[in-house]
Amino acid sequence: MMSATIYIHEFRARIRSVIIWSVAVTAIVFLFSSIFPGFATEAATLREIMSKFPPALLDAFGMQNTDLSTVLGFYSFIFVFVQLCLAIQASNYGFGLVSIEESELTADFLLSKPVSRVQVMTSKLLAALTSLTLTNLVVWVVSFVSLAIFNGGRSYDTGILVLLLVTIIIFQLFFLAVGLAISLLVKRVRSVTPYSLGLGFGMYVLSAFSAVLADVKLEYITPFKHIDPAYIVRNASLDTPFVLLDVAVILIALAASYWLYIHRDIQAVS
Repeated sequence: MMSATIYIHEFRARIRSVIIWSVAVTAIVFLFSSIFPGFATEAATLREIMSKFPPALLDAFGMQNTDLSTVLGFYSFIFVFVQLCLAIQASNYGFGLVSIEESELTADFLLSKPVSRVQVMTSKLLAALTSLTLTNLVVWVVSFVSLAIFNGGRSYDTGILVLLLVTIIIFQLFFLAVGLAISLLVKRVRSVTPYSLGLGFGMYVLSAFSAVLADVKLEYITPFKHIDPAYIVRNASLDTPFVLLDVAVILIALAASYWLYIHRDIQAVS
């Protein structure tokens, strides 16, 4: 069950954020896609230049075993930066879901209303999910439009593109759920920005280091490795065990968040 009043309030509070993030990912996709035709025509030169870079460095940026002269190969490179934006946005929503009211000392006022904590949490989660879905839809539209405009006359498999875009919801849910769980484990989140940037960039850096250090254990931690755009484009499939690991983390984090919120001591205004 949810409270329509809380849902509407939470959703309206994020409209500006949704617009900002949507503009950001639109700019990234269009800007990078616009240079693809030039890359495609200089494919031989590009391969020669890339061959001189250390394999570990190429792996860190998702460029190892990726043909940037193909439409989807180049898009998989762009998609990593889109993922980083989506990770920070989802983390921001997760960390701020319940912590903002606690930091502003308005949580006790909210909980004094005739709604249960489960209703409060569910309403807030659904509002955050709606906001993330809007950004998700923007990525879908911008991706198809930009590739239609800047494909350089080259064909590509739309099925693989759809598969890649479908992974966005799992990616967003991971950072939303983990951010929410962490915010409830700490005493108080005074500012969500350092936490969301730390989680988003931290997972990205772990992904890069796992490639550079060839440390398989690090791959179990970060969804940037679990949902690797280059892998999906190259194999036309998901890395199923890692995706299932993400789903398990999401479910555990959400279950833990509900339990922690229901049993949390909310500081009242003195």
